[in-house]
Amino acid sequence: MRLDAALAAHVPGLSRAASQRLVREGIVSVNGMVTRRSARSLAEGDRVSVRLPGPTSKRSPVAPSIQLTIVFEDDHILIVDKPAGVATHPGSGRANGTLVDVVLTLRPGIAAIGQPDRPGVVHRLDLDTSGLIIFAKTPEAYEGLSRMIRAHEVKRTYLALVEGRPSLSEGVIEAPVGRHPVKRTMQAVVESGKPARTRYASIMEFKAATLLEVSPETGRMHQIRVHMSALGHPVLGDRVYGRGTAALSGLARQFLHAARLSFRHPVTGGPVDVSSELPDDLKSALLAAQSV
Repeated sequence: MRLDAALAAHVPGLSRAASQRLVREGIVSVNGMVTRRSARSLAEGDRVSVRLPGPTSKRSPVAPSIQLTIVFEDDHILIVDKPAGVATHPGSGRANGTLVDVVLTLRPGIAAIGQPDRPGVVHRLDLDTSGLIIFAKTPEAYEGLSRMIRAHEVKRTYLALVEGRPSLSEGVIEAPVGRHPVKRTMQAVVESGKPARTRYASIMEFKAATLLEVSPETGRMHQIRVHMSALGHPVLGDRVYGRGTAALSGLARQFLHAARLSFRHPVTGGPVDVSSELPDDLKSALLAAQSV
């Protein structure tokens, strides 16, 4: 058995990806010798030691005024409605005040699931994107959901208000997405990027904007925002890939909402289909678009 596979199999809640990260960090040893090769083959009688890290920092929960809506929950998974302005998990200089912090105050047991710095997380939403997000509560659900996400077996549907009117009322954008060649904090459509595919359909058309139902069929960072910008119809309010708030008065963030999730339960196999209404700020922006 490979070293990373053995760790994932014998340490409760530790994923294969997390095992590989621990090996890379040099805190796994085989027969008393540190190794950084996740693919190392183990033989019968080998003794593997791993020093599991504790929390990297003391986390502070998001302000109590933020109410987190639980949309679905059972013994294995938790689906919540993330407010805009809340990061999914720590990273990029943000150690506290994330959605993970809020979830852990509600369900402390999730702390042992998945990667230590992002417990229970199987996918993410951008800071200023609102809507539905899944957390795994058990190792079985974590492994199952992670596999399903990689295999594109979780259907995610977003509502996006974009600038102008696409020439086609529905279509598929297929263009590789990767790191921007100059602006390294951004993504872009680049030949060296990873394959990315986004399906969209028009729901409502206004004079200067269109409400789209958008389904990313791959999971690249900022995929919807990058693809819509490349199409010439950036998401309204997007300060990074569009023209910020100037196009629609009163919109303080990008008009992007994860409105529906549909998938087979990773443990029971039963259907899960949940939805989320537009939050008040996006409802107001939609009314404003109608009057332009």
